[in-house]
Amino acid sequence: MDEQGTEWLVFTVHRLVSWGASAAMIFGGIVPYIPQYRDIRRTQNADGFSVYVCLMLLVANILRILFWFGRHFESPLLWQSIIMIVTMLLMLKLCTEVRVANDLNTKRRLFTDFDLNFFWHWSRFMDYVQCVLAFTAVTGYITYLSLDSVLYVEALGFLAVFTEAMLGVPQLYRNHQNNSTEGMSIKMVLMWTSGDTFKTAYFILNQAPFQFTICGLLQVLVDIAILLQVYIYSIYPQKPVSHTTHVTSAKAL
Repeated sequence: MDEQGTEWLVFTVHRLVSWGASAAMIFGGIVPYIPQYRDIRRTQNADGFSVYVCLMLLVANILRILFWFGRHFESPLLWQSIIMIVTMLLMLKLCTEVRVANDLNTKRRLFTDFDLNFFWHWSRFMDYVQCVLAFTAVTGYITYLSLDSVLYVEALGFLAVFTEAMLGVPQLYRNHQNNSTEGMSIKMVLMWTSGDTFKTAYFILNQAPFQFTICGLLQVLVDIAILLQVYIYSIYPQKPVSHTTHVTSAKAL
């Protein structure tokens, strides 16, 4: 094979690997939610899925998109945020429909009630949409006025990825409270760890903004801490708490 043919082969392989990595970044984040969505539809029971996961991911990805207007980053990361927002809205729609169908309480809770006791526990999917649009409008307006401020833009980027990085902390804390990881899917945590490791390596290799790399490393550390809990509680089992808890969670890659 001549030199020109070798260069063409290397270039082609490099492009294919690059496209594959970009596709994994764009669609990898929603993969864990596909079986969760199908399970909720099949069982008509959404108790095992926390809608606060949707809240955190919606906030994180809306802020990330706004950060893009102040400081452009890799396009796959932007598309990842857009697709994740759509996915979380679909999850919210399904969870709301299932919960309302199973709820014996006839009183409906609305976003426009402005009752903090029922925040993010409304009876209609449109109330969640209204909240997301209101949050987007307010933060978008503030961002538009502050785009010339480097400090604001950098803080916005850090807040976006830090919110996403904290998704594993509730699971970590719940395991600590229960003195056990019983009921938690170890396969899911391994999926988190591999996904977050890949994502962090992608950030480093593509020279993404430093906020992305720092919070990616933080996510990996949280995943490792949860795996350490699995090991410690299996070797040194603790007395579990007496009340029943549903230990299930979901997270973005």
